[in-house]
Amino acid sequence: MTSTPMGVTFGSLAVLGPQAATDIAASAQDLGYSSFWTVEATGTDAMTLLAAASQAAPGLALGTGIIPVQLRTPTLTAMTAATLQALNPDGDILLGLGVSAPGILRSHGVEATDKPIGLMREYVALLRECLSGESVTFEGDFFSVKRFQLGVRLGERKPKIVMAALNPQMLKLAGEIADGVLLNYIPSSHVGSSIEQVRKGGDATIYAYVHAAVGELQARAKSARRDLFNYAMADGYARMFRQAGFDNEVDELRAKHAEKDRDGALAAVSDEMIQAINFIGDDSEVTAFVKAYIDAGIEHPILMPMPWGEDRRAVTDATMKAAIAAIN
Repeated sequence: MTSTPMGVTFGSLAVLGPQAATDIAASAQDLGYSSFWTVEATGTDAMTLLAAASQAAPGLALGTGIIPVQLRTPTLTAMTAATLQALNPDGDILLGLGVSAPGILRSHGVEATDKPIGLMREYVALLRECLSGESVTFEGDFFSVKRFQLGVRLGERKPKIVMAALNPQMLKLAGEIADGVLLNYIPSSHVGSSIEQVRKGGDATIYAYVHAAVGELQARAKSARRDLFNYAMADGYARMFRQAGFDNEVDELRAKHAEKDRDGALAAVSDEMIQAINFIGDDSEVTAFVKAYIDAGIEHPILMPMPWGEDRRAVTDATMKAAIAAIN
């Protein structure tokens, strides 16, 4: 039995429709995956989807990566996580939280915070109190709660808090206050320096999304470029990409976008950047790509299968099989 647990996320598979989640979860369990994750932005509700997946694959841990903290109060997050834990008393609930990007927040009519570190620190502190099951009265800079008490009674197993983090301050905070830290859109070459920042805060478990697709680079590069372009336009991801060595790509991409040159902006995403972050290759190359993250220090890799191809489900299945070989 492998000592490295591995997950898979449905977050990149929205194009397959929510009804495919149960099939993907069941397949993941059969292949030897340990956890099943999903995102929450403008598509599926994360908890509903995870609850459905748990019925199809009851042996998997269930993870959110991520729930934007600006969209759910800590009390509501505690309620939904506790409900999911009660329905799955023998499995881990990995409650992935993060400060969401301005674009997602605008679509929900929510303002971005100018104090993300303070918001996350307070959110996690209040959430832990709520999950304790005790009566909670809390007065902070962002939240105020009077006599909240979780109505779901949990045993010793409670949801684990996993913080999404990209840049040094948030990485250190995750190490300090969370059970785990979730890295995303990060090349394996940048994992070591990110872990160093986490360890300045504490010993949180290191999770990471690993983006990959079985296929041919030249046939799928346009899809990868569009995906990386969208994230490079978000300041937090742009800073991380620059720290990882792709400052030239980010600078050119943003300059072309400012000139309203969409094609030029996409072309600024180099093949090297694609293959460092959104890898495309044959089965054995995908296996090696995933293994590089484990070798770099990722304790719980999570495959993000990129369904780029004419048969999206076939690409997903092939990528899942190739990725799990990294821990076998």
